[in-house]
Amino acid sequence: MELILKETISTLGQEGTLVNVKAGYGRNYLLPQGKAVQANAQNKAILARSLASIKAKLETERQQAETLSKKLAGITITIAQLTGADSRLFGSVTSTDIHQKLTEMDIDIDKRQIVLADPIKTLGEYTVQVKVGFQMTTDIIVKIVPITDKA
Repeated sequence: MELILKETISTLGQEGTLVNVKAGYGRNYLLPQGKAVQANAQNKAILARSLASIKAKLETERQQAETLSKKLAGITITIAQLTGADSRLFGSVTSTDIHQKLTEMDIDIDKRQIVLADPIKTLGEYTVQVKVGFQMTTDIIVKIVPITDKA
């Protein structure tokens, strides 16, 4: 099934791209969600007319992603957590915790952009990937330290 993407999908392609997908995927997901349209003559003509605006929009998204990547590059976040024996945490550090710290630093991203395979459950320093958009990622450092009581 040949379709024209109406938005960028990381596993298929960018907005305005003609793609061939399995009929079930196109019919049951892409078309009902409004993520693609049939690649008929009429829609191809519409695509040809709007190609310049699509390219300008993609260029703007790429520039925003590069700006965010430069802002995030080399950032170190420190999160204090309660610990038990052998440096294990009571609970864990998740992408929500990392997102909260980034928000405190006036960095506005969606928590789904933080790529954390498993929650962090021990003290230490971890490299975490952040999807900044336009199929670009950048790494940040997350330090997990114990909470120290100053009583």
